[in-house]
This record gives sequence, structure tokens and C-alpha cells, in this order.
Amino acid sequence: MAFFRLYILPGFILQSVVIGGGYATGRELIEFFFSKGPLGGILGLIVSGIVFGVVAAAGFEFARTTKTYDYRQFCRALLGRGWVIFEIAFVCLLLLILSVIGSASGEITEKAFGLPPIIGTIILMSIIGVLTFTGSSVIKRVLAGWSFLLYGVYSLLFILAFATFGPEIQHTFTSTHVGDGWITSGILYSGYNLAILPAILFAVTHHKTRKQTVCAGLMAGLITILPAILFYTAMMAQYPSIGDQPVPATYLMAAMQKPWLELVFQIVVFGTFIETGAALLHAVNERLDSNLKEQGRTLQRAARPLIAIAFLCFAIFAAANFGIIELIGQGYGFLTLIFIAVLIIPLLTKGLWIIGKRGQQ
Repeated sequence: MAFFRLYILPGFILQSVVIGGGYATGRELIEFFFSKGPLGGILGLIVSGIVFGVVAAAGFEFARTTKTYDYRQFCRALLGRGWVIFEIAFVCLLLLILSVIGSASGEITEKAFGLPPIIGTIILMSIIGVLTFTGSSVIKRVLAGWSFLLYGVYSLLFILAFATFGPEIQHTFTSTHVGDGWITSGILYSGYNLAILPAILFAVTHHKTRKQTVCAGLMAGLITILPAILFYTAMMAQYPSIGDQPVPATYLMAAMQKPWLELVFQIVVFGTFIETGAALLHAVNERLDSNLKEQGRTLQRAARPLIAIAFLCFAIFAAANFGIIELIGQGYGFLTLIFIAVLIIPLLTKGLWIIGKRGQQ
């Protein structure tokens, strides 16, 4: 159990946030890697996995050596006064992710069960509110348990795709060339996804040694990217037509003619939305609690779900009435460059220097 908590759980938590806010529908993978071709996309995802692992290892160890386990303290220790730039960018990304999962949860509920979309959104808010009320230990267990289920469903999707379209997938990989720019795509893809790294540092509060944090970080890279590789490979069964689909996962499963799998997949994706929202909003609560502790106060437990639900409501309302998804979405590339500039590069330069200076403490 200690091995799982120290070396595997942080990876499951990182993957839970990345997949719900990113590649669960397949659209994000298409946007970043489809133009690189089937094999180029796989190579790009491998690059992303390596970057995920290296940066996560450095981030976990920096948090351990500086004892900074919420994103405000972490960024202040790493960036000094420049931490405000990260927070502004993080809030923009947070609102985008929350607005997307809020509206998408309603769409899934309507399509899977024929219920009004508002029901799905309310269910999402309610469960996230309960999780943020319970605290870190319960959130860790829920994220880990759902990740096991998610891995099972993605593995099943991969197996069934090969059973149904094995020759087509093989032909796709052998008959197409590797596109240019897969290294850049891999770095950019990991760049903005790793923006959530300071939000999941509650997963490494029990780590005591450098070996534990570094191994956990490297494992996190593998755990996070493996389902994406399986999913991307399965999607190549419908190459190149799947590239034009707004929801590639639904298109693939419709082609497989397995409606039961689509229903299971939608339920699991709904769960990933809960995981993502709960982890990100728990990080916001921890950040607020850290600020209050500096003033000699503490964030009341009852306030945690209220803050989480308020953020969700604002994000969904802003998306519906002010086009915040389009506004921030247009600046997605800019946000990616900001996170690379103010998080990844400082962490792999100044952060590693601080880690080395402090030794094996």
C-alpha cells in the first residue's frame, strides 16, 4: 500500500486531471497530433510522456525540498514576484476547463440518458462539492479508484478496435509517412497540460526522499500518457476521416457498432470531469487556505464546497453568456507559451539549482 501511495498515486492524480480537461473525447489529440500522421502522433505522444515525467519529477522534488504543497507557495518559491503571472494564466485555464466540463457533462447526460442537460451539470456540481468538502485523503482515493476503471475502459477500447479494425489500423501505420513537427507538438501538448502540476502537489505530501519524488514523477509521465497512446492508436482505425469529427471517440465507437461501449465510455468520461473539477477546485481551496493561514486564520471546511460550486457556476455562466470559451480558446497557444516560460523553464533551471543546492535533505 505504501508503494502505491508513494509511486503510483501521484501519477493517477496527474492523469485524472489531464484526461478530463483534455484528451477524453479525442479532440485534443487530433488537434495536436493528427497532422503529424499516425506514427508521428505516437512519437509526439512519447515526447509528451517524457516531458511529463521529467517535469513532474522536478516539480515533486522541488515541492518536497521547499515544503510548498499548494500552488501559491510553490510558485512564490519558484518565481518570486513573478508568481502572479502564473496565477493569472492558471485562473484563465481553470475557467476554460471548468466551463468545458460543466457544459460537456450536461451534453453527456442528455445523450446517454435523455435527461435535460441541466441535470448533468447539477450532478457534476453536487459530487464535486461533496468531494471538496471531504478533503485531500478522500479525493486521492476517489481519483485513484476511478483511474483504475478508466484504464480498464481505454484498454478495452484499444482491444476491441484492433479486433474490429486490426488490418485497417496496421495498414494506416505502414502506408503513411511521419509528419514533421512531432517533437514540437509533443512539447507544446505537455506544456499547457503541465500547468496543472502545482495544483496536484497534495499528492506528494507524504514523500520523504528524493528517490520517492523522482520515481513518482517519472511514473506519472508514463501513467498519464499511456491511455492517450492507446486511444490515439485505436482512432487510426478511421484515419483520415476521424480528423474532421468534433467528438472522435463517439465517431470511432459508432463505427465499431457497439452502443454499450459508447454508454460505458460516456459514463467514465463523466467521471473524469468530476475528477478534474474536484482536483483543480481543491487546489484553489488549498491556495486560499494557505493565504488565510498567513493571516492567522483558516478556511472553514463548510466553505470549501461553496467556493468550488461558485467557481463552477461562474465559469459555466461566463461560457454561456460572454463566450469565455472562445475568448480563452483563441489564446490557448499563448497560454501554452506562458506556462512553458513561467513554469517549465524555471522549474528545469532555477528549480533544479535550488534542489541541488539543498542536497538530499
